[in-house]
Amino acid sequence: MEKRLIFNSNIENYDVIRPTYPDKLYNDIFKYINITNNINAVEIGIGTGQATKPFLDKNFHVTAVDIGEKLISSVREKFSSYSNFNAVCGDFMTESLPENNYDLIYSATAFHWLPDEKYRRVKNLLKSGGIMVLFWNRPFVRNSEDITNVKNAEVYDKYYGKSDKAKQFSEKDTLKIRSELQENGFEDIQCNLYSRTRTLSTDEYIKLLNTYSDHCSLPKDVKDNFENDMIKALSKCGNKINIYDTIDLYLGKKY
Repeated sequence: MEKRLIFNSNIENYDVIRPTYPDKLYNDIFKYINITNNINAVEIGIGTGQATKPFLDKNFHVTAVDIGEKLISSVREKFSSYSNFNAVCGDFMTESLPENNYDLIYSATAFHWLPDEKYRRVKNLLKSGGIMVLFWNRPFVRNSEDITNVKNAEVYDKYYGKSDKAKQFSEKDTLKIRSELQENGFEDIQCNLYSRTRTLSTDEYIKLLNTYSDHCSLPKDVKDNFENDMIKALSKCGNKINIYDTIDLYLGKKY
């Protein structure tokens, strides 16, 4: 199965365990947009709608596009009370959407799945002055001073090999996307970082792992052994794990 289609296979789990985004992030988005009436928006890769409700509550007209049939069915039901919501099952890169039509196109932890032509596609769909908003949640579980992270790393190193590259997302890491926005003709670019710490029980963490494409792609016997080892490892530190999130937000305008 193509990795980006894996999210379509366990939507109940995904909806419950995947994190939403901080209020401060949405406040910064809406401040940048300088909201007026009748904002026409597209959400790329809605998943189960972790990032959708704040835009609907601002009365934006949101068209959500996702390749997962089950995901689209789920969000249609989830947001059925909103007359300003429409969901389309299709590939954002090829779906029939009117050009020069949208005030806002945004994507939450999904834009990286698209090919390089994605920026040009967004620009073609945006009106002049239209806004592009991208954000990601970057979980970090390799804090060497946190015993729950140390035990987690032992299991990951056993199955994936020891890595010296694991590091917490930082300001330096934002340069790539900021450069891409600039190179593709977006202006007034802004970037903000937010941080938080989540504590999950072992059971919650296993459920979270089962929403990750790399984990779900493991052979079943390897995946089962990995999860059993993780349960044993976290039992030695209170049956929990601390996750250190960095959320990165990018804003840019088409002129």
